[in-house]
Amino acid sequence: MFNFVKKWHRTKIRRGTFPSAWRDVLKSNFGIYNQLSTADQQELESHILVFVSEKKFEGCGGLEINDEMRVTIAAQACLLLLHRKPTYYPSLKTILVYPSSYLAKNPDDPKDQSHRLGESWQYGPVVLAWDSSKRGGKNAFDGNNVVIHEFAHQLDQMDGVADGAPTLGKGEKLEKRKLKYRSWALVFTKEFECFQQKAGKGKKTVIDHYGATNPAEFFATATEAFFEKPRQLKKKRPELYKELRSYYKQDPATWGESRSE
Repeated sequence: MFNFVKKWHRTKIRRGTFPSAWRDVLKSNFGIYNQLSTADQQELESHILVFVSEKKFEGCGGLEINDEMRVTIAAQACLLLLHRKPTYYPSLKTILVYPSSYLAKNPDDPKDQSHRLGESWQYGPVVLAWDSSKRGGKNAFDGNNVVIHEFAHQLDQMDGVADGAPTLGKGEKLEKRKLKYRSWALVFTKEFECFQQKAGKGKKTVIDHYGATNPAEFFATATEAFFEKPRQLKKKRPELYKELRSYYKQDPATWGESRSE
């Protein structure tokens, strides 16, 4: 009964009116929005309505949250949900937003502290620096986007572990799911090993070198490149691009080719 009510409530929210002021924020702060087809823009807006309704935004370090912040962050997070059955990051309740980079402690070593732009906790909040979140949305084609990065981690963590292998083929027959996991494992293992070698030698890559840290970071940085440098990624790493296209059910390399859809 709870799931039915929740589904009904979300459907009602998605059918609501998207404020024109929010659309102005998208046009100004989210460069990818202007590349999407009209249908995708409308779908994204409907997801933003649900996301903003369900998630709690908290300002940290003296920051006061406003609609520009909510919509800018929500748009980038909801981009990852297009064309799929949206779950709206079920374990996520709160998004903490700092004015800029913040000092965070390593949970395994309290003495180890570092300045960060974002974090994603499996059963906790997503933490973001507002200036980086806004800059990443505006500059949508440099391959660096902290919001997309952290919400890719959220997708990865949904199966209980951050390992670079998100849930695949949910709702499909077991045999088909097995094939998807097998293909994902083969491609990502090969691509990750190749990427680590290139990053280790300091070679220029489409994906940020931070992705060489571990498979989870590789998936997150590859997702950034998929959405922000799709044509380069498709050309340089076609198998990786194909797997990400299958998972996200989107083809960013074609964005902007036809705005008359």
